[in-house]
Amino acid sequence: MNSSNITSPVADEANALLDQTAATATEETNGLLAQVPDSVKEASDKALGAFKNLTTTQKVVGGALLAAGLAYLVAPKKKGKAKRKAAALDELLLFVNDRIEGYKRAVDETKDGDLRAYYQQLVSQSRQFADELNRYLTREGGERETGTTFKGKLYRKLMDAQAVVTARDEKAILAANLYGEKWAIKAYKKTLRRKALKGDIREAVRKQFAQSKKTYKKLKQLAAQQ
Repeated sequence: MNSSNITSPVADEANALLDQTAATATEETNGLLAQVPDSVKEASDKALGAFKNLTTTQKVVGGALLAAGLAYLVAPKKKGKAKRKAAALDELLLFVNDRIEGYKRAVDETKDGDLRAYYQQLVSQSRQFADELNRYLTREGGERETGTTFKGKLYRKLMDAQAVVTARDEKAILAANLYGEKWAIKAYKKTLRRKALKGDIREAVRKQFAQSKKTYKKLKQLAAQQ
């Protein structure tokens, strides 16, 4: 499919949303770019400038690569031993908060009553996960984390644009949820590899991880039924 197959008003709306994605990338990385070599800065500027000249379809496809390519800029930096436990929880919370936003989006988009109820359960579950992790985080001397990942922000904007270009049917919504849940699973795995996490905190993370895997399995079953 190319942009000529999309009606002009729809293409204009999609282009506007995708240009907002590029603007978000610029805004989110302004501070980060100061920490990297000039060659990387120049490459980023060229990539974002060229992004606006792409067709609608090229932006939808290329935007996913842009999100992945810029994500490395927000990779967590090494911290001292005393802060590693809080840092691990803080990083995991960003992905759990992404999970909340993803399922809230699914609640708004789905037209299926049963799926809406299930997504609402997952929003509530994710909020419980976040509350639990934040309690441990503050206990370890950190501050409550309510933010989301940079990659998650870009991905949701790309999904907004894709929803304009292609009808967001139930299968597409489930596919987006599966993708998001896979992110969460990877985040839990990474967190559980942290040796600093022990005792009740590790057990809480382990239980959340088990629930996330169950959710992923359930979503795959639901997607197969579509």
